[in-house]
Amino acid sequence: MKKDSIEQLFDRLEGQLQVAEPSSDHKARFLEKLQSTQVQEEKPVRKLNWWKPLAVAASIALVFMITLSPKGDTEIRELADVSPEMEQTQTFFTQTIERELFELQQQTTPETQAIVDDTIKRLDKLETAYDELKDDLAESGQDKRVIYAMINNFQNRIDLLQQVLEHIDAIKNLNDLHSSTI
Repeated sequence: MKKDSIEQLFDRLEGQLQVAEPSSDHKARFLEKLQSTQVQEEKPVRKLNWWKPLAVAASIALVFMITLSPKGDTEIRELADVSPEMEQTQTFFTQTIERELFELQQQTTPETQAIVDDTIKRLDKLETAYDELKDDLAESGQDKRVIYAMINNFQNRIDLLQQVLEHIDAIKNLNDLHSSTI
């Protein structure tokens, strides 16, 4: 079997090869797709993975304390008023939220200001919902559903802050990648 040289191969395939130039925005679209796949492939390291098991433990402690604690006549206005364990839980969540908010404020840039402002509005809505839950807790005493909803509200705020911080990190990485390619 005789092997064709490259020149003979091209002569034989003349007219069959595609020689069209790519469109003018081909490079930009390629780089955009490349950057989006790189951002998707990079898994950011979660900073506070330990809070979820602690939240579960706090919830279990809450159920245990609610079932064993006597019903009192004192007005319950905060999660911390339910039991000492719930006071620790509320303190933990409050400190974690404050820490995440501080980190969010530290990472705010002109590019991320709109995201931060939206996050603050969403946190205000969650805080308003929490205030309504405090009123419900005062009316219902130690209703487990209200207490679970209060804990869930804290967790939602922390999740929101972590998601926004991860989004800001992704934006910073994309900007760094973009500036390094230019």
